[in-house]
Amino acid sequence: MRNILLAAAAISAIAAPAFAQSGPDARGYGSLGYTHLEGDSATTGAVTGRLGVNLNRYLAVETEASVGVKDDDFTVAGVDGSTKHEWDAAGYVVGKYPVSDKLELFARGGYGHTELKQEFPGANTDVGGDSWNYGVGANYYVDGVNGVRADWTRRDFRDNAGEADAYSVSYVRRF
Repeated sequence: MRNILLAAAAISAIAAPAFAQSGPDARGYGSLGYTHLEGDSATTGAVTGRLGVNLNRYLAVETEASVGVKDDDFTVAGVDGSTKHEWDAAGYVVGKYPVSDKLELFARGGYGHTELKQEFPGANTDVGGDSWNYGVGANYYVDGVNGVRADWTRRDFRDNAGEADAYSVSYVRRF
């Protein structure tokens, strides 16, 4: 799984210049922001970076990676523990609908992996899982290049391992 995500990121990075040369609608973009993740057993936060390539005006491919920055603390029978968001990564196909020059709506679907760590005195556990991901969002560009992105993504973990909702707000830049 890790190799697939690394390959998708590499292909996006290598393909970006080629697509950028093929026409005005084929541009790359990147974003950096905060993701709030609400799962079945924990609520955490992460810094998320994305890199994408617009294949045309209505279709893009995108990769994302996050590093946890907010843990979820809990208490069981008077003993404190925490759930830490270690990292996650995913690749997506993105369908876009440009409402205007400044506003763009999108829906995306893809596959990812999330790694969490539960720390409890005497029992530390790595909790990770692969997931099918899908969601919707919007980009609002202030000056045609710089903008704000807001999105919601559902992570549906494999093997009946639960679900998580990711809410993100990011700075986005076209290039």
